[in-house]
Amino acid sequence: MSQVEGRRPVELLLQVNGLTTYFFMKDATVRAVDGVTFNLGTGETYGIVGESGSGKSMTLKSILRLVPPPGKIIGGNIEYGGLDLLALSPAQMRLIRGREIGMIFQEPMTALNPVLSIKQQIMESLDTEGMSYQEKLARAVELLKLVGVPSAERRLEEYPHQFSGGMRQRAMIAITLARQPKILMADEPTTALDVTVQDQILKLIAGLKDSLGMSVILVTHDLGVVAQMCDRVAVMYAGKIVETADTLSLFSSPRHPYTIGLMGSLPHGRERGTKLRPIKGFPPDLTSLPEGCSFAPRCEFATVECREACPSATEVAPGHMASCYHTARLVEFKGIIEHADEEGGS
Repeated sequence: MSQVEGRRPVELLLQVNGLTTYFFMKDATVRAVDGVTFNLGTGETYGIVGESGSGKSMTLKSILRLVPPPGKIIGGNIEYGGLDLLALSPAQMRLIRGREIGMIFQEPMTALNPVLSIKQQIMESLDTEGMSYQEKLARAVELLKLVGVPSAERRLEEYPHQFSGGMRQRAMIAITLARQPKILMADEPTTALDVTVQDQILKLIAGLKDSLGMSVILVTHDLGVVAQMCDRVAVMYAGKIVETADTLSLFSSPRHPYTIGLMGSLPHGRERGTKLRPIKGFPPDLTSLPEGCSFAPRCEFATVECREACPSATEVAPGHMASCYHTARLVEFKGIIEHADEEGGS
């Protein structure tokens, strides 16, 4: 299936073209990221959404060349600042990580080193900056204050187990911001946090993006977060991007059955008793994908054509791309579904 590409921002900061990452197991090959293409504009928040296992996190790790073995990036290019990141030496790539592109990893409960103090972990990120110890200490305090940790001087001496989940995530963000990256990649930054803390963290990231002039790539499975945070969105399924649009267009007129399925799985605040429409079946086995569209086995609109060959990306509206043979009919399908939901809930 061809990958989709949304409307190009005026000033591009990052371009990912045909990125392909496979895991070569003993008895099978896992196609974790399969020809992903997208771009990121200066000052933009770009969302990547999809079910668990769709390739979202591995796309970010591939951009930073942090793919664990037996995974390997086997194709594509990643352009940043006139450089192809996939062509850089390991030493050159270390100058990009943190300094130019920072990443907030999943699971704040486990991402921090439990035997090092918060101070040690922040100052470790400043080791290559040519700063004195006192300058690093002052910067560490400044960073904790920036991310809203109270009593920063005292808490800097504490260890991760002394922080709540929300405070650990704030500490992770402080570490990521230590070298003032131009791009912040956030991989499910609100995982395992309660709803109130989730909102605080999202507002913190949005505020930091505006105040520090960063661009953000936000990976999530939560469409509510996408609606709140993102300028443009890519929908991933089975290692591929199947739809890309600006956020308003995606929510008002989704043009891929998988996107419609994701939205149907969410409560919409209609009358009490309205049924959700979960996506049938299970995510595909990435070691044995079907010949045609990967979503066809779960799609209620699939035809013989869908099962025999992967659809190419088509532009359904300016800046709105989708990989589906039935994009022209999906607006009608969506209307029928919504009408049936309303009838069922009345």
